[in-house]
Amino acid sequence: MLSLVGYLDKLIAAKEEQPTDDLLGRQIVKQRESGQVDRGALLSTAFLLLIGGHETTANMISLGTYLMLTEHPEAAQALREHPEKAEWAVEELLRYFTIAEFAMARVALEDVEVGGTVIPAGSGVLMLANAGDRDPEVFEDPERFDIERGARNHLAFGYGAHQCLGQNLARAELEIFFATLFHKVPTLKLAVPAEQLSFKEEAAVYGMHELPVTW
Repeated sequence: MLSLVGYLDKLIAAKEEQPTDDLLGRQIVKQRESGQVDRGALLSTAFLLLIGGHETTANMISLGTYLMLTEHPEAAQALREHPEKAEWAVEELLRYFTIAEFAMARVALEDVEVGGTVIPAGSGVLMLANAGDRDPEVFEDPERFDIERGARNHLAFGYGAHQCLGQNLARAELEIFFATLFHKVPTLKLAVPAEQLSFKEEAAVYGMHELPVTW
């Protein structure tokens, strides 16, 4: 983390020397114009862009590819023959993995009773989106991966006013990827035995450390 923050700090310093025509560069120019230069805010923005714009999508790509190559080859075949099914395949992958739990931290604005327990006003609440996306009252046979499910009412992007700002971009990236991959590379397979692969059990964003493939 220290190494990453150091890298981003140097990146911002370089853009302060010569502002570039991108989000960070424009923020630097705007801060100077207003006279309110906030290096910490710039650093937080850069970190958020990296995590939200790369880490989550990259992990969903590797997890989805792994799942369909190992446990659900029928889904890969369906996408190979019908790339237009990628839209619903992506929604099911998002529901099935729900990789970013930190999106569901809230504060109760008033006393709320849930399941016979009162949550007092002002209390912090941490909700498990992954558990919500496996709720049998909402999703029939929730442990089953089914790209024909057609359910978009999952919590992978959070809920309400604080939903993920980049969800439409993430959906577009994932749909393009999964509509293309198995169609363009029909012989794709793992390059190592599945049991040798490791997962990011310790990370804030769940995913895989690497996914070696061949074709």
